[in-house]
Amino acid sequence: MKISHHHPERHRTDRIGWLRAAVLGANDGIVSTASLVVGVAAASASQSNILLTGIAGLVAGAMSMAAGEYVSVHSQADTEAADLSRERAELERDPVAERRELAAIYVSRGLASGLAQQVAEQLMNHDALGAHARDELGISESLSARPIQAALASAASFAVGAVLPLAVTALAPEAGLIAWVSGTSLVFLAALGVVAARVGGAGILLGAWRVTFWGALAMAITAAVGALFGAVA
Repeated sequence: MKISHHHPERHRTDRIGWLRAAVLGANDGIVSTASLVVGVAAASASQSNILLTGIAGLVAGAMSMAAGEYVSVHSQADTEAADLSRERAELERDPVAERRELAAIYVSRGLASGLAQQVAEQLMNHDALGAHARDELGISESLSARPIQAALASAASFAVGAVLPLAVTALAPEAGLIAWVSGTSLVFLAALGVVAARVGGAGILLGAWRVTFWGALAMAITAAVGALFGAVA
């Protein structure tokens, strides 16, 4: 007798919520803190003042990331809840029409009309709202909005990212501070791009290039502004 083995499949879509928040937070932590340090250093500030400014940027940035991510994702959660409430009311008011609507969706995806109607009927008998949420509204458990999780991931990852250029600022010689912070931050960004690409299943080189390019651009512009204001002062 042939034994059937269950083959568990690993997908990456269930990582989208926390991965996006974590990568965005770490990237912002490195870029914003390194740019802040480089900009203030270009204005000829002392190393102690630069470090203090960077620490303040870390705290403010982490709190801003958490608040912004929470509000943004909570808005998405509110929209999903409103759509589900409306769909629930439509199912109570006219379940036959909703079954036809669901069957039409399956037909558009390639099922024969008769089979689509059978699938729609069975899924609605099992979980009508869940079927419509998934196939009509595009809302699923793995992709649903989680505001608190996103806020915590953003704040924590921002802080971790910001600590890296701050550590370099504290340890690097004052004469070469800008070069040390800029160079190491680009390495950190490239490493972050590689890690994010591997976790998300994307191309490693493209992921590293993307974050490194924009980080370098941000630091260059901030350094130019800092040097300009330092010269004016």
